[in-house]
Amino acid sequence: MSTTLASKLVLGLIILSAILMATLCKLHQTPSFQTNLPNWIMDSPTGMRLGGSSDKNARDQKRREMKEQQQPVIEEVEEEEEENRKPMNIILFYADDWRHDTLGAAGNPIVKTPVLDALAKEGVRFTENCVTTSICWISRATLYSGQYLARHHFEMLGRGRTVNGTQMGFEVPQNETLYALLKQKANYTTAHAGKLGLWVGLDDKLNFDFFVDEDGWHYRKFGNKLWHVTEKNTADALRFLTTRDKSRPFFLNVAYFATHAVDGDKRQYLPQNESMTMYVNDTIPIPVTGTEEAWKKMPYFFGENNEGRTRWRWRFDEPEKHQSMMKNYYRMASEVDTSVGTLLEVLRAEGVLNNTLVIFTTDNGNFHAEHGLADKWYPHQESIRVPLIIKDPRMSPEFIGTTNDEFTLNIDLAATILSAAGLEPLPTMMGRDMSVLYRKNMAIHGSPTAQARRATHSVTGRQFVAPASDGDGKYHSGTETKWRTEFFYEHPMHSNRNYIPASEALVRKDYKYFYWPNFQYEQLFDLQNDPGEMNDLFNSANPEHKAKLEDMRKRFLELKMLAHSDMKIVL
Repeated sequence: MSTTLASKLVLGLIILSAILMATLCKLHQTPSFQTNLPNWIMDSPTGMRLGGSSDKNARDQKRREMKEQQQPVIEEVEEEEEENRKPMNIILFYADDWRHDTLGAAGNPIVKTPVLDALAKEGVRFTENCVTTSICWISRATLYSGQYLARHHFEMLGRGRTVNGTQMGFEVPQNETLYALLKQKANYTTAHAGKLGLWVGLDDKLNFDFFVDEDGWHYRKFGNKLWHVTEKNTADALRFLTTRDKSRPFFLNVAYFATHAVDGDKRQYLPQNESMTMYVNDTIPIPVTGTEEAWKKMPYFFGENNEGRTRWRWRFDEPEKHQSMMKNYYRMASEVDTSVGTLLEVLRAEGVLNNTLVIFTTDNGNFHAEHGLADKWYPHQESIRVPLIIKDPRMSPEFIGTTNDEFTLNIDLAATILSAAGLEPLPTMMGRDMSVLYRKNMAIHGSPTAQARRATHSVTGRQFVAPASDGDGKYHSGTETKWRTEFFYEHPMHSNRNYIPASEALVRKDYKYFYWPNFQYEQLFDLQNDPGEMNDLFNSANPEHKAKLEDMRKRFLELKMLAHSDMKIVL
Protein backbone atom coordinates (compact mmCIF):
# COMPACT_ATOMS: atom_id res chain seq x y z
CA MET A 1 0.00 0.00 0.00
CA SER A 2 1.42 3.38 -0.99
CA THR A 3 2.05 6.10 1.59
CA THR A 4 -0.41 8.36 -0.23
CA LEU A 5 -3.18 5.73 -0.12
CA ALA A 6 -2.49 5.00 3.53
CA SER A 7 -2.68 8.71 4.32
CA LYS A 8 -5.98 8.98 2.50
CA LEU A 9 -7.40 6.02 4.45
CA VAL A 10 -6.30 7.53 7.74
CA LEU A 11 -7.80 10.88 6.76
CA GLY A 12 -11.01 9.13 5.73
CA LEU A 13 -11.25 7.39 9.11
CA ILE A 14 -10.64 10.69 10.86
CA ILE A 15 -13.39 12.39 8.86
CA LEU A 16 -15.78 9.48 9.48
CA SER A 17 -15.02 9.62 13.18
CA ALA A 18 -15.60 13.37 13.22
CA ILE A 19 -18.92 12.99 11.38
CA LEU A 20 -20.04 10.30 13.82
CA MET A 21 -19.10 12.47 16.77
CA ALA A 22 -20.98 15.42 15.30
CA THR A 23 -24.02 13.20 14.72
CA LEU A 24 -23.89 11.89 18.26
CA CYS A 25 -23.57 15.39 19.70
CA LYS A 26 -26.54 16.56 17.67
CA LEU A 27 -28.63 13.56 18.66
CA HIS A 28 -27.77 14.05 22.31
CA GLN A 29 -29.57 17.39 22.13
CA THR A 30 -32.90 15.87 21.02
CA PRO A 31 -35.54 14.63 23.50
CA SER A 32 -36.02 11.41 21.50
CA PHE A 33 -32.34 10.46 21.57
CA GLN A 34 -32.79 7.29 23.64
CA THR A 35 -35.70 5.86 21.71
CA ASN A 36 -34.62 6.72 18.15
CA LEU A 37 -31.10 5.28 18.11
CA PRO A 38 -30.26 1.65 17.37
CA ASN A 39 -28.74 -0.38 20.17
CA TRP A 40 -25.27 -0.45 18.67
CA ILE A 41 -25.03 3.33 19.07
CA MET A 42 -26.73 3.32 22.45
CA ASP A 43 -23.85 1.27 23.91
CA SER A 44 -21.18 3.79 24.82
CA PRO A 45 -17.45 3.08 24.36
CA THR A 46 -17.05 2.99 28.15
CA GLY A 47 -19.65 0.25 28.57
CA MET A 48 -22.25 2.68 30.02
CA ARG A 49 -25.78 2.79 28.70
CA LEU A 50 -26.64 6.38 27.65
CA GLY A 51 -30.08 6.35 29.25
CA GLY A 52 -29.69 6.40 33.05
CA SER A 53 -30.24 9.82 34.62
CA SER A 54 -27.85 8.99 37.47
CA ASP A 55 -24.99 8.85 34.96
CA LYS A 56 -25.75 12.17 33.29
CA ASN A 57 -22.81 14.09 34.75
CA ALA A 58 -20.37 11.34 33.85
CA ARG A 59 -21.80 11.15 30.33
CA ASP A 60 -21.55 14.90 29.86
CA GLN A 61 -17.96 14.93 31.09
CA LYS A 62 -17.02 12.07 28.78
CA ARG A 63 -18.70 13.80 25.85
CA ARG A 64 -16.79 17.02 26.55
CA GLU A 65 -13.51 15.13 26.72
CA MET A 66 -14.20 13.30 23.45
CA LYS A 67 -15.23 16.51 21.72
CA GLU A 68 -12.06 18.27 22.92
CA GLN A 69 -9.98 15.35 21.64
CA GLN A 70 -11.69 15.43 18.25
CA GLN A 71 -11.74 19.22 17.79
CA PRO A 72 -8.13 19.62 16.62
CA VAL A 73 -8.68 16.81 14.10
CA ILE A 74 -11.89 18.42 12.80
CA GLU A 75 -10.16 21.79 12.54
CA GLU A 76 -7.24 20.21 10.67
CA VAL A 77 -9.58 18.50 8.20
CA GLU A 78 -11.58 21.70 7.66
CA GLU A 79 -8.40 23.73 7.21
CA GLU A 80 -7.10 21.24 4.64
CA GLU A 81 -10.43 21.30 2.79
CA GLU A 82 -10.30 25.10 2.73
CA GLU A 83 -6.74 25.15 1.45
CA ASN A 84 -7.54 22.61 -1.26
CA ARG A 85 -10.72 24.35 -2.40
CA LYS A 86 -10.72 25.36 -6.02
CA PRO A 87 -10.89 29.17 -6.39
CA MET A 88 -14.52 30.26 -6.35
CA ASN A 89 -16.25 32.23 -9.04
CA ILE A 90 -18.05 35.32 -7.74
CA ILE A 91 -21.17 36.88 -9.25
CA LEU A 92 -22.60 40.07 -7.77
CA PHE A 93 -26.12 41.06 -8.77
CA TYR A 94 -26.18 44.77 -7.94
CA ALA A 95 -29.55 46.40 -8.61
CA ASP A 96 -30.54 50.05 -8.29
CA ASP A 97 -33.05 51.81 -6.00
CA TRP A 98 -34.36 48.66 -4.28
CA ARG A 99 -35.31 48.94 -0.65
CA HIS A 100 -35.10 46.03 1.76
CA ASP A 101 -38.71 44.88 1.37
CA THR A 102 -38.88 44.74 -2.45
CA LEU A 103 -38.73 40.96 -2.12
CA GLY A 104 -41.31 38.27 -1.62
CA ALA A 105 -38.89 36.63 0.82
CA ALA A 106 -38.94 39.82 2.91
CA GLY A 107 -42.71 39.53 3.37
CA ASN A 108 -43.85 41.77 0.53
CA PRO A 109 -47.30 40.36 -0.41
CA ILE A 110 -47.39 41.95 -3.87
CA VAL A 111 -44.03 41.84 -5.64
CA LYS A 112 -43.10 38.59 -7.39
CA THR A 113 -39.43 37.64 -6.97
CA PRO A 114 -39.42 33.81 -7.09
CA VAL A 115 -35.77 33.45 -8.14
CA LEU A 116 -34.46 35.68 -5.37
CA ASP A 117 -36.83 34.06 -2.88
CA ALA A 118 -35.39 30.66 -3.84
CA LEU A 119 -31.86 32.05 -3.57
CA ALA A 120 -32.66 33.17 -0.01
CA LYS A 121 -33.70 29.59 0.80
CA GLU A 122 -30.35 28.35 -0.50
CA GLY A 123 -28.32 30.96 1.35
CA VAL A 124 -28.67 33.66 4.00
CA ARG A 125 -30.84 36.78 3.76
CA PHE A 126 -29.58 39.72 5.81
CA THR A 127 -32.55 41.67 7.15
CA GLU A 128 -30.69 44.71 8.57
CA ASN A 129 -28.32 45.34 5.69
CA CYS A 130 -27.75 49.08 5.19
CA VAL A 131 -25.81 51.56 3.12
CA THR A 132 -23.55 54.18 4.65
CA THR A 133 -24.68 56.78 2.09
CA SER A 134 -27.98 56.40 0.24
CA ILE A 135 -27.25 57.51 -3.32
CA CYS A 136 -26.10 55.52 -6.32
CA TRP A 137 -22.66 56.89 -7.21
CA ILE A 138 -21.41 57.12 -3.64
CA SER A 139 -22.57 53.59 -2.87
CA ARG A 140 -20.80 52.35 -6.00
CA ALA A 141 -17.61 54.17 -5.07
CA THR A 142 -17.92 52.49 -1.66
CA LEU A 143 -18.39 49.09 -3.35
CA TYR A 144 -15.25 49.58 -5.47
CA SER A 145 -13.13 50.97 -2.61
CA GLY A 146 -14.48 49.40 0.59
CA GLN A 147 -14.51 52.88 2.10
CA TYR A 148 -16.92 55.42 3.50
CA LEU A 149 -17.61 58.57 1.50
CA ALA A 150 -15.64 60.36 4.22
CA ARG A 151 -12.56 58.56 2.93
CA HIS A 152 -13.05 58.12 -0.81
CA HIS A 153 -14.54 61.67 -1.13
CA PHE A 154 -16.58 60.93 -4.25
CA GLU A 155 -19.34 63.37 -3.36
CA MET A 156 -20.76 64.46 -6.68
CA LEU A 157 -21.55 62.61 -9.90
CA GLY A 158 -18.44 62.62 -12.05
CA ARG A 159 -16.34 64.41 -9.45
CA GLY A 160 -15.42 64.46 -5.79
CA ARG A 161 -14.53 67.28 -3.44
CA THR A 162 -13.22 70.64 -4.54
CA VAL A 163 -9.70 71.27 -3.23
CA ASN A 164 -8.19 74.74 -3.80
CA GLY A 165 -10.63 75.32 -6.62
CA THR A 166 -9.87 71.97 -8.31
CA GLN A 167 -12.59 69.35 -8.60
CA MET A 168 -11.20 66.00 -7.49
CA GLY A 169 -12.26 62.77 -9.18
CA PHE A 170 -12.59 59.27 -7.72
CA GLU A 171 -9.71 59.56 -5.27
CA VAL A 172 -9.03 55.85 -4.79
CA PRO A 173 -5.85 54.72 -6.55
CA GLN A 174 -6.70 52.72 -9.67
CA ASN A 175 -4.80 49.67 -8.45
CA GLU A 176 -6.82 49.62 -5.20
CA THR A 177 -10.29 49.12 -6.66
CA LEU A 178 -12.13 45.86 -6.13
CA TYR A 179 -11.79 44.99 -9.81
CA ALA A 180 -8.07 45.74 -10.03
CA LEU A 181 -7.23 43.76 -6.90
CA LEU A 182 -9.13 40.71 -8.13
CA LYS A 183 -7.59 40.92 -11.58
CA GLN A 184 -4.02 41.83 -10.68
CA LYS A 185 -3.59 40.07 -7.33
CA ALA A 186 -5.89 37.03 -7.51
CA ASN A 187 -5.74 36.28 -11.27
CA TYR A 188 -9.50 36.60 -11.67
CA THR A 189 -11.19 37.40 -14.94
CA THR A 190 -13.10 40.57 -14.05
CA ALA A 191 -16.26 41.75 -15.77
CA HIS A 192 -18.78 44.56 -15.45
CA ALA A 193 -22.14 44.56 -17.23
CA GLY A 194 -24.42 47.49 -16.49
CA LYS A 195 -24.25 50.71 -14.51
CA LEU A 196 -20.77 51.69 -13.37
CA GLY A 197 -22.29 54.78 -11.79
CA LEU A 198 -19.20 56.96 -11.46
CA TRP A 199 -19.12 58.91 -14.71
CA VAL A 200 -15.34 59.00 -14.42
CA GLY A 201 -12.93 56.77 -16.25
CA LEU A 202 -11.48 53.65 -14.69
CA ASP A 203 -8.42 52.19 -16.37
CA ASP A 204 -9.92 49.39 -18.48
CA LYS A 205 -6.68 47.43 -18.77
CA LEU A 206 -6.03 47.58 -15.04
CA ASN A 207 -9.60 46.86 -13.91
CA PHE A 208 -11.52 44.87 -16.50
CA ASP A 209 -11.34 41.95 -18.88
CA PHE A 210 -14.91 42.73 -19.97
CA PHE A 211 -16.69 46.04 -19.57
CA VAL A 212 -20.06 47.45 -20.70
CA ASP A 213 -21.53 50.56 -19.06
CA GLU A 214 -25.28 51.22 -19.44
CA ASP A 215 -26.88 54.00 -17.43
CA GLY A 216 -29.79 56.44 -17.50
CA TRP A 217 -32.24 54.82 -19.91
CA HIS A 218 -34.97 52.19 -20.04
CA TYR A 219 -35.38 51.84 -23.82
CA ARG A 220 -32.74 52.47 -26.48
CA LYS A 221 -32.23 51.36 -30.06
CA PHE A 222 -29.02 49.54 -30.97
CA GLY A 223 -28.82 48.67 -34.64
CA ASN A 224 -32.22 47.42 -35.67
CA LYS A 225 -33.30 46.32 -32.19
CA LEU A 226 -35.05 48.32 -29.48
CA TRP A 227 -33.53 47.14 -26.22
CA HIS A 228 -34.82 47.41 -22.68
CA VAL A 229 -31.98 48.16 -20.28
CA THR A 230 -32.55 45.02 -18.16
CA GLU A 231 -32.62 42.95 -21.33
CA LYS A 232 -29.33 44.56 -22.39
CA ASN A 233 -27.77 44.02 -18.97
CA THR A 234 -28.70 40.34 -19.19
CA ALA A 235 -27.40 39.91 -22.74
CA ASP A 236 -24.06 41.54 -21.88
CA ALA A 237 -23.64 39.33 -18.81
CA LEU A 238 -24.47 36.25 -20.89
CA ARG A 239 -21.93 37.30 -23.51
CA PHE A 240 -19.24 37.42 -20.85
CA LEU A 241 -20.22 34.11 -19.24
CA THR A 242 -20.20 32.25 -22.55
CA THR A 243 -16.97 33.72 -23.93
CA ARG A 244 -14.80 34.10 -20.82
CA ASP A 245 -11.49 32.38 -20.19
CA LYS A 246 -12.69 29.29 -18.32
CA SER A 247 -9.23 28.43 -17.08
CA ARG A 248 -9.49 31.25 -14.53
CA PRO A 249 -12.07 32.05 -11.84
CA PHE A 250 -14.25 35.05 -12.60
CA PHE A 251 -15.80 38.02 -10.86
CA LEU A 252 -18.86 39.46 -12.61
CA ASN A 253 -20.82 42.48 -11.44
CA VAL A 254 -24.25 42.52 -13.12
CA ALA A 255 -25.10 46.12 -12.27
CA TYR A 256 -28.75 46.51 -13.23
CA PHE A 257 -30.08 49.99 -13.88
CA ALA A 258 -33.54 48.80 -12.77
CA THR A 259 -35.44 49.79 -10.75
CA HIS A 260 -34.08 53.32 -11.15
CA ALA A 261 -36.51 55.75 -12.77
CA VAL A 262 -35.69 57.74 -15.88
CA ASP A 263 -35.28 61.21 -14.41
CA GLY A 264 -37.15 63.81 -16.41
CA ASP A 265 -39.53 61.35 -18.08
CA LYS A 266 -43.01 61.84 -16.65
CA ARG A 267 -43.62 58.10 -16.94
CA GLN A 268 -40.64 57.46 -14.61
CA TYR A 269 -40.71 53.64 -14.80
CA LEU A 270 -40.88 51.88 -18.19
CA PRO A 271 -41.06 48.09 -17.83
CA GLN A 272 -40.84 45.64 -20.71
CA ASN A 273 -44.06 45.14 -22.64
CA GLU A 274 -44.20 41.48 -21.64
CA SER A 275 -44.46 42.50 -17.98
CA MET A 276 -47.48 44.78 -18.32
CA THR A 277 -49.96 42.01 -17.50
CA MET A 278 -48.36 41.60 -14.05
CA TYR A 279 -49.99 43.25 -11.01
CA VAL A 280 -52.99 44.47 -13.04
CA ASN A 281 -55.47 43.25 -10.43
CA ASP A 282 -53.33 44.09 -7.39
CA THR A 283 -53.81 47.08 -5.11
CA ILE A 284 -50.61 48.50 -3.71
CA PRO A 285 -51.08 49.55 -0.07
CA ILE A 286 -50.41 53.20 0.73
CA PRO A 287 -47.63 53.33 3.38
CA VAL A 288 -48.73 54.02 6.93
CA THR A 289 -46.44 57.06 6.98
CA GLY A 290 -47.42 58.15 3.47
CA THR A 291 -49.65 60.91 4.80
CA GLU A 292 -49.79 64.67 4.89
CA GLU A 293 -49.38 64.45 8.67
CA ALA A 294 -46.09 62.62 8.22
CA TRP A 295 -44.88 65.22 5.71
CA LYS A 296 -45.68 68.05 8.12
CA LYS A 297 -43.60 66.33 10.79
CA MET A 298 -40.47 66.57 8.68
CA PRO A 299 -37.95 69.25 9.78
CA TYR A 300 -38.95 72.84 9.09
CA PHE A 301 -36.46 73.21 6.22
CA PHE A 302 -38.20 70.50 4.16
CA GLY A 303 -40.15 72.71 1.80
CA GLU A 304 -42.08 71.97 -1.37
CA ASN A 305 -38.92 72.56 -3.41
CA ASN A 306 -37.06 69.76 -1.61
CA GLU A 307 -36.16 67.24 -4.32
CA GLY A 308 -37.70 64.37 -2.38
CA ARG A 309 -40.99 66.27 -2.29
CA THR A 310 -40.72 67.19 -5.97
CA ARG A 311 -40.30 63.55 -6.93
CA TRP A 312 -43.21 62.63 -4.66
CA ARG A 313 -45.34 64.89 -6.85
CA TRP A 314 -43.98 63.12 -9.93
CA ARG A 315 -45.01 59.71 -8.60
CA PHE A 316 -47.29 59.62 -5.60
CA ASP A 317 -49.41 62.74 -5.15
CA GLU A 318 -52.56 61.08 -6.56
CA PRO A 319 -53.88 57.61 -5.66
CA GLU A 320 -54.12 56.41 -9.26
CA LYS A 321 -50.64 57.69 -10.02
CA HIS A 322 -49.31 55.92 -6.92
CA GLN A 323 -50.82 52.62 -8.10
CA SER A 324 -49.46 53.00 -11.61
CA MET A 325 -45.95 53.98 -10.52
CA MET A 326 -45.61 51.20 -7.95
CA LYS A 327 -46.89 48.54 -10.33
CA ASN A 328 -44.34 49.57 -12.94
CA TYR A 329 -41.63 49.67 -10.28
CA TYR A 330 -42.56 46.12 -9.22
CA ARG A 331 -42.67 44.98 -12.85
CA MET A 332 -39.09 46.16 -13.30
CA ALA A 333 -38.09 44.37 -10.08
CA SER A 334 -39.65 41.15 -11.36
CA GLU A 335 -37.72 41.57 -14.62
CA VAL A 336 -34.46 41.73 -12.69
CA ASP A 337 -35.54 38.61 -10.79
CA THR A 338 -36.06 36.80 -14.11
CA SER A 339 -32.66 37.97 -15.34
CA VAL A 340 -30.96 36.62 -12.21
CA GLY A 341 -32.61 33.26 -12.85
CA THR A 342 -31.43 33.22 -16.47
CA LEU A 343 -27.81 33.87 -15.51
CA LEU A 344 -27.79 31.40 -12.63
CA GLU A 345 -29.20 28.72 -14.93
CA VAL A 346 -26.27 29.24 -17.32
CA LEU A 347 -23.85 28.62 -14.45
CA ARG A 348 -25.87 25.63 -13.30
CA ALA A 349 -25.86 24.09 -16.80
CA GLU A 350 -22.10 24.64 -17.02
CA GLY A 351 -21.66 22.84 -13.70
CA VAL A 352 -19.94 25.74 -11.90
CA LEU A 353 -22.79 27.17 -9.81
CA ASN A 354 -21.86 25.03 -6.81
CA ASN A 355 -18.47 26.69 -6.77
CA THR A 356 -19.79 30.22 -7.23
CA LEU A 357 -20.33 32.84 -4.53
CA VAL A 358 -23.65 34.54 -5.37
CA ILE A 359 -24.52 37.93 -3.89
CA PHE A 360 -27.65 40.01 -4.52
CA THR A 361 -27.87 43.53 -3.15
CA THR A 362 -28.58 47.13 -4.19
CA ASP A 363 -27.04 50.58 -3.99
CA ASN A 364 -29.67 52.37 -1.89
CA GLY A 365 -33.23 52.19 -0.65
CA ASN A 366 -36.25 54.21 -1.79
CA PHE A 367 -39.13 56.20 -0.34
CA HIS A 368 -42.45 55.04 -1.76
CA ALA A 369 -44.35 58.06 -0.37
CA GLU A 370 -43.29 57.55 3.24
CA HIS A 371 -42.97 60.93 4.97
CA GLY A 372 -44.39 62.53 1.82
CA LEU A 373 -41.17 61.78 -0.09
CA ALA A 374 -39.82 59.85 -3.05
CA ASP A 375 -36.32 58.54 -3.86
CA LYS A 376 -33.57 58.30 -1.21
CA TRP A 377 -30.75 60.39 0.39
CA TYR A 378 -32.00 60.77 3.96
CA PRO A 379 -31.27 58.53 7.00
CA HIS A 380 -34.77 57.04 7.33
CA GLN A 381 -35.18 53.26 7.30
CA GLU A 382 -36.80 53.21 3.85
CA SER A 383 -33.76 54.97 2.40
CA ILE A 384 -30.85 53.18 4.09
CA ARG A 385 -32.02 49.54 4.34
CA VAL A 386 -31.43 47.43 1.23
CA PRO A 387 -31.67 43.72 0.39
CA LEU A 388 -28.73 41.38 0.79
CA ILE A 389 -28.77 37.67 -0.05
CA ILE A 390 -25.61 35.56 -0.07
CA LYS A 391 -25.27 31.97 -1.27
CA ASP A 392 -21.76 30.73 -0.58
CA PRO A 393 -20.30 27.24 -1.28
CA ARG A 394 -18.47 27.49 2.07
CA MET A 395 -21.68 28.13 4.03
CA SER A 396 -22.20 25.85 7.02
CA PRO A 397 -25.36 23.75 6.53
CA GLU A 398 -27.16 25.12 9.59
CA PHE A 399 -27.15 28.63 8.10
CA ILE A 400 -28.71 27.66 4.77
CA GLY A 401 -32.19 29.16 4.41
CA THR A 402 -31.84 31.39 7.47
CA THR A 403 -32.04 35.12 8.07
CA ASN A 404 -29.48 37.24 9.88
CA ASP A 405 -30.31 40.54 11.59
CA GLU A 406 -26.81 41.89 12.18
CA PHE A 407 -25.91 45.34 10.86
CA THR A 408 -24.15 44.45 7.64
CA LEU A 409 -23.09 47.42 5.51
CA ASN A 410 -22.09 48.09 1.93
CA ILE A 411 -18.54 48.78 3.15
CA ASP A 412 -18.42 45.02 3.93
CA LEU A 413 -18.92 43.95 0.31
CA ALA A 414 -15.34 44.57 -0.84
CA ALA A 415 -13.85 42.76 2.17
CA THR A 416 -16.21 39.80 1.68
CA ILE A 417 -15.50 39.46 -2.04
CA LEU A 418 -11.74 39.86 -1.65
CA SER A 419 -11.68 37.31 1.16
CA ALA A 420 -13.56 34.81 -1.00
CA ALA A 421 -10.85 35.26 -3.62
CA GLY A 422 -8.11 34.64 -1.05
CA LEU A 423 -7.08 38.27 -0.62
CA GLU A 424 -6.84 40.39 2.51
CA PRO A 425 -8.74 43.70 2.52
CA LEU A 426 -6.45 46.68 2.16
CA PRO A 427 -5.62 48.60 5.36
CA THR A 428 -7.53 51.57 3.91
CA MET A 429 -10.73 49.53 3.67
CA MET A 430 -13.26 49.89 6.47
CA GLY A 431 -15.51 46.84 6.17
CA ARG A 432 -15.33 43.23 7.27
CA ASP A 433 -15.72 39.79 5.72
CA MET A 434 -19.39 38.86 6.17
CA SER A 435 -18.71 35.15 5.71
CA VAL A 436 -17.83 34.94 9.42
CA LEU A 437 -21.58 35.30 10.03
CA TYR A 438 -22.47 32.08 8.22
CA ARG A 439 -19.44 29.83 8.61
CA LYS A 440 -19.74 27.81 11.79
CA ASN A 441 -16.13 27.69 12.91
CA MET A 442 -15.34 31.35 12.41
CA ALA A 443 -14.46 33.48 15.41
CA ILE A 444 -17.76 35.34 15.39
CA HIS A 445 -19.52 32.18 16.59
CA GLY A 446 -17.34 31.37 19.56
CA SER A 447 -13.78 30.44 20.41
CA PRO A 448 -11.31 30.88 17.56
CA THR A 449 -10.32 27.86 15.46
CA ALA A 450 -7.90 27.57 12.56
CA GLN A 451 -10.45 29.18 10.24
CA ALA A 452 -11.28 31.79 12.86
CA ARG A 453 -7.68 32.82 13.12
CA ARG A 454 -7.68 33.47 9.41
CA ALA A 455 -10.90 35.48 9.78
CA THR A 456 -9.31 37.56 12.53
CA HIS A 457 -6.30 38.00 10.26
CA SER A 458 -8.62 39.63 7.73
CA VAL A 459 -8.56 42.76 9.88
CA THR A 460 -4.78 42.73 10.27
CA GLY A 461 -3.35 46.20 10.04
CA ARG A 462 -6.64 47.74 11.13
CA GLN A 463 -8.05 48.38 14.57
CA PHE A 464 -11.45 47.71 16.08
CA VAL A 465 -12.98 50.85 17.52
CA ALA A 466 -13.54 51.03 21.28
CA PRO A 467 -17.19 50.57 22.37
CA ALA A 468 -19.41 53.54 23.16
CA SER A 469 -19.28 54.88 26.69
CA ASP A 470 -22.99 54.15 27.16
CA GLY A 471 -24.63 50.73 27.12
CA ASP A 472 -21.95 48.87 29.10
CA GLY A 473 -20.23 47.70 25.92
CA LYS A 474 -23.47 46.93 24.08
CA TYR A 475 -22.84 49.50 21.34
CA HIS A 476 -19.73 49.06 19.21
CA SER A 477 -18.43 48.82 15.66
CA GLY A 478 -17.31 45.22 16.09
CA THR A 479 -14.77 43.14 17.97
CA GLU A 480 -12.85 39.99 17.13
CA THR A 481 -15.78 37.86 18.31
CA LYS A 482 -18.75 40.19 17.82
CA TRP A 483 -20.35 41.98 14.89
CA ARG A 484 -21.11 45.71 14.91
CA THR A 485 -24.20 46.96 16.76
CA GLU A 486 -24.16 50.57 15.51
CA PHE A 487 -22.89 52.57 12.56
CA PHE A 488 -22.37 56.10 11.27
CA TYR A 489 -24.40 57.33 8.29
CA GLU A 490 -23.53 60.31 6.06
CA HIS A 491 -24.90 62.08 2.98
CA PRO A 492 -23.49 65.35 1.61
CA MET A 493 -25.53 68.35 0.58
CA HIS A 494 -26.46 68.12 -3.10
CA SER A 495 -26.55 71.41 -5.08
CA ASN A 496 -27.96 73.50 -2.22
CA ARG A 497 -29.38 72.96 1.23
CA ASN A 498 -32.98 73.45 0.15
CA TYR A 499 -32.69 70.96 -2.74
CA ILE A 500 -31.12 68.02 -0.87
CA PRO A 501 -29.78 69.04 2.55
CA ALA A 502 -26.84 67.14 4.04
CA SER A 503 -27.77 64.50 6.59
CA GLU A 504 -25.91 62.32 9.05
CA ALA A 505 -26.93 59.80 11.67
CA LEU A 506 -25.91 57.34 14.34
CA VAL A 507 -27.92 54.17 13.72
CA ARG A 508 -28.68 51.57 16.35
CA LYS A 509 -31.50 49.05 16.53
CA ASP A 510 -33.19 50.71 19.48
CA TYR A 511 -32.59 54.40 18.74
CA LYS A 512 -31.46 56.56 15.84
CA TYR A 513 -29.90 60.01 16.11
CA PHE A 514 -30.19 62.39 13.11
CA TYR A 515 -28.02 65.44 12.49
CA TRP A 516 -28.70 67.90 9.65
CA PRO A 517 -25.41 69.85 9.44
CA ASN A 518 -26.62 72.63 7.12
CA PHE A 519 -29.11 73.66 9.79
CA GLN A 520 -27.44 72.31 12.98
CA TYR A 521 -30.70 70.44 13.54
CA GLU A 522 -30.94 67.28 15.65
CA GLN A 523 -33.54 64.53 15.97
CA LEU A 524 -33.91 61.40 18.08
CA PHE A 525 -36.19 58.43 17.32
CA ASP A 526 -37.12 55.39 19.41
CA LEU A 527 -37.13 52.69 16.73
CA GLN A 528 -38.55 50.02 19.01
CA ASN A 529 -41.71 52.00 19.76
CA ASP A 530 -41.72 54.20 16.68
CA PRO A 531 -40.42 52.19 13.69
CA GLY A 532 -41.94 54.72 11.28
CA GLU A 533 -39.72 57.50 12.72
CA MET A 534 -42.67 59.83 13.22
CA ASN A 535 -42.16 61.10 16.77
CA ASP A 536 -39.03 63.18 17.27
CA LEU A 537 -37.87 62.94 20.89
CA PHE A 538 -35.33 65.75 20.73
CA ASN A 539 -37.45 68.01 22.96
CA SER A 540 -38.75 65.21 25.18
CA ALA A 541 -38.79 65.98 28.91
CA ASN A 542 -38.33 62.29 29.71
CA PRO A 543 -34.97 61.91 31.57
CA GLU A 544 -34.32 58.66 29.71
CA HIS A 545 -34.67 60.40 26.36
CA LYS A 546 -32.47 63.30 27.50
CA ALA A 547 -29.74 60.90 28.59
CA LYS A 548 -30.04 58.90 25.37
CA LEU A 549 -29.72 62.07 23.31
CA GLU A 550 -26.54 63.10 25.12
CA ASP A 551 -25.01 59.64 24.82
CA MET A 552 -25.80 59.28 21.14
CA ARG A 553 -24.67 62.81 20.31
CA LYS A 554 -21.31 62.05 21.91
CA ARG A 555 -20.93 58.69 20.14
CA PHE A 556 -22.03 60.18 16.82
CA LEU A 557 -19.20 62.72 16.99
CA GLU A 558 -16.71 59.98 17.86
CA LEU A 559 -17.66 57.78 14.90
CA LYS A 560 -17.85 60.76 12.55
CA MET A 561 -14.34 61.80 13.53
CA LEU A 562 -13.05 58.26 12.99
CA ALA A 563 -14.77 57.95 9.61
CA HIS A 564 -13.15 61.19 8.46
CA SER A 565 -9.73 60.25 9.80
CA ASP A 566 -7.03 58.31 7.98
CA MET A 567 -6.84 55.73 10.77
CA LYS A 568 -6.75 52.09 9.71
CA ILE A 569 -9.97 50.93 11.35
CA VAL A 570 -12.89 48.56 11.00
CA LEU A 571 -16.05 50.63 11.15
